Amino acid sequence: MSFTALQAQWPAPEQVRTCITTRRGGCSQGPWKGFNLGDHVGDEPAHVAANRAELQRSLGARPAWLKQVHGTVVVEANAGQILEADAAWTEEPGLACSIMTADCLPVLLCNQAGTRVAAAHAGWRGLLAGVLDNTVDAMDEAPGNLMAWLGPAIGPQAFEVGPEVFEAFCAAHALSREAFVPSGRSDHYLADIYMLARQRLEACGVQRIYGAEHCTVSDPTQFFSYRRDGQTGRFVSMIWLENPA
Repeated sequence: MSFTALQAQWPAPEQVRTCITTRRGGCSQGPWKGFNLGDHVGDEPAHVAANRAELQRSLGARPAWLKQVHGTVVVEANAGQILEADAAWTEEPGLACSIMTADCLPVLLCNQAGTRVAAAHAGWRGLLAGVLDNTVDAMDEAPGNLMAWLGPAIGPQAFEVGPEVFEAFCAAHALSREAFVPSGRSDHYLADIYMLARQRLEACGVQRIYGAEHCTVSDPTQFFSYRRDGQTGRFVSMIWLENPA
């Protein structure tokens, strides 16, 4: 069994490693067909376990999985325990902060020294509530020394939201208005989740922001998408520090 993955394209230190899986490869079938890594979406547990084992074997790093709840809690990554949180950080080489998504935005961060990395699950609820703000704080570093990469997520031409989402963002952050355009349906908007994330990171002082190159909804051959398919799998965005030789 094999799988296809992407890497973050950013000027991170050499010891910072990333892996963003796609749905290509793997052994899952049905609506989860491909390299599904989500164990909470109805897929055959044996298929998920086999896919996860192949991922770890190929990476040479231990994934630290989270139980993601669209919140703002940030934890220190732990490969031996599945913690309820939506972001994790680590300074431990060989331990991969891992975020599962299928339209929500995965955000990877590292410091310039290459001594601490983090990954955050930034759907609109988490973005609004401050998950990226909390993740930047958890890096324990001057924000100007950080860089961020925005992974595959629902694109601005596909993310239609209702007035409650628009109004909540505008009430919390005035600049958010720039990330919404009328969708053509009464009181509905197209939201740019990449712009919303950039705004939050920049407000925290992070200036070096990369990525934002993929739309999960419009690329069914590469990515799972909940908005497109309903019942579907999950891909993972991971970041870790390479073990020293």
